Amino acid sequence: MSSVFLHDALIYLATAVVFVPIAKKLGMGSVLGYLIGGIIIGPFFLGFIGEEGKDIMHFAEFGVVMMLFLIGLELEPKNFWRMRKLILGTGIMQMGATTLLCFAVLSIIGFTWKAALACGLALSMSSTAIAMQTLREKGLTKTQAGKSSFAVLLFQDISVIPILALLPLLAVSTIQASSGKQATFLAGLPGWAQTLTLLIAANAVVLIGRFVFVPFLRVIARIRLRELFTAAALLIVIGTAYLMMLVGLSPALGTFLAGLVLATSEFRHELESDIDPFKGILLGLFFIAVGASINFKLIIDNPWEIMALVCGVLAVKSLVLFVTGKISGLSFDQNMIFSLGLGQIGEFAFVLLAFIAQLNIMSARWSDTMMGVTAISMTVTPLLMLLNERLILPRFGTREAVEERQADSISGEHRVIITGFGHFGSTIGRFLRASGVKATILDNDSDRVELLRKMGFTVFYGDATRLDILKSAGADNAKILIAAIDSPEINLDLIEKTKKEFPNLTVMVRAKSRLDAYDLIDAGVENIYRESLDTSVRLGVDALIRLGFRKYTATRAGQNFIKYDEGALRLLAAHRHDQSAYIFKTREQISIQEELLTNDREVVPNLHDHAWDSDVYKNQE
Repeated sequence: MSSVFLHDALIYLATAVVFVPIAKKLGMGSVLGYLIGGIIIGPFFLGFIGEEGKDIMHFAEFGVVMMLFLIGLELEPKNFWRMRKLILGTGIMQMGATTLLCFAVLSIIGFTWKAALACGLALSMSSTAIAMQTLREKGLTKTQAGKSSFAVLLFQDISVIPILALLPLLAVSTIQASSGKQATFLAGLPGWAQTLTLLIAANAVVLIGRFVFVPFLRVIARIRLRELFTAAALLIVIGTAYLMMLVGLSPALGTFLAGLVLATSEFRHELESDIDPFKGILLGLFFIAVGASINFKLIIDNPWEIMALVCGVLAVKSLVLFVTGKISGLSFDQNMIFSLGLGQIGEFAFVLLAFIAQLNIMSARWSDTMMGVTAISMTVTPLLMLLNERLILPRFGTREAVEERQADSISGEHRVIITGFGHFGSTIGRFLRASGVKATILDNDSDRVELLRKMGFTVFYGDATRLDILKSAGADNAKILIAAIDSPEINLDLIEKTKKEFPNLTVMVRAKSRLDAYDLIDAGVENIYRESLDTSVRLGVDALIRLGFRKYTATRAGQNFIKYDEGALRLLAAHRHDQSAYIFKTREQISIQEELLTNDREVVPNLHDHAWDSDVYKNQE
């Protein structure tokens, strides 16, 4: 048994390591790399894993379980309340219209009204895993398309609870345990009892989270062993998922509720940091399993039917989403990202379709068909996003308008290129402009691009990591590239490509934290700017002045502190993977910094330090 596990683990990891870098290199994103890798190693091609893909999905779905737990953790009640109009407005519009259209089409092709309604609800779901991963990789989570996508996906995730409660009421007969499978608590119960059980289970998770999980984590936290806290976090996730499976409900639903409860606890951020590494690798496993589970035999036997269903679902969902985005006020290119990004059927559809089949609402054949349609639609989505970025937006979106409108000014080619024009990048851009230095700006938020163009900035819409976009922005002849993108991963990718293709450029990079700075040092970057360092020191300088220090003395101390800290940063980078050595070196550097600043105060004469203090001049007058 252990050899089988190791064999499968080796295959999965090798697939990720081989296919994801290739996909990223081709500009397709990691999700498509995982999916293609799963298809190739699956039972219908090389046959390395799975018996028709069915024996790998259960374990693979644990990645979705982890993801839903983290989404629950991130959803603070105050944030939900602040976004309530967007969540409820776009969510109800999308789910309601999609369900009604699917219900109408399925009824026409011969489904009973119960089967059409149940299947329509399942098909209205979109993939949180694929959509959020794709948006995150492209740095689009903070755009209007990203916010609208998150709102719709969140509404869908929450809607799973009432949908699962509704389905037993549509059942033709009660759940029957499949032969050879463990019977769940719901097996054999009448529809009303199943609905009541589901609602009780959901509330039980909420109560257990409030009165058991939080006190339990407080006890574990007092022991002060990080690995024990990580084990406790995993215990909560796995335990909740297992209990929900015993009852016969979705484990992802249970962990989402558990995360929702723990979002208001003091352990929210610690849980996020402990679970996040497991989520990433398990989500990759889920995408590989989705690719491997596509039933190509079913496609070969009924190619036109499957293709018609896939195209029909994608068309219906994308149309509904486009209208929803239009009503919500999204611009064309933001709306295209929103519509195509959520056009697929989601991972919760696997759960709902399996439950629908158990309840005998829909035949086994149609259940298998819809499972195949779901998997294929998930595989197609990254391709549609790629086509949108490469073919649709350049011809009909903001990028064309930008390039046409700014053609005259681009011919001059500015010496500075700024990638990312959020809060950090815009401060740099405005400072340079006020100093008489023009810059070419690259940003993938189309709404921001429109605003910048109206302000007179030279702007390109698009992915800054694409070499053709960099070339069109004048990277061949520019002197400085300022990488101010919010995502550290995208910044690293940009730096790697820039150093190879444009060696003439001096690269100056934003680092969100000390840890990001370490990664940039490892990548060979010389000019690193931590966004919190100067602001933090400036606040400290102002605090010293208010405490009675002379302004020049405080400012000089701040500048020296930054100089010493930058030197310590590169020294500590070499030890960051050895915790004990890193802690020792950090304490040593803190001691050295304090000693240097003390010596500076004592050695440097402060006779004329009052020259910066206007109050001194006023007193002299």
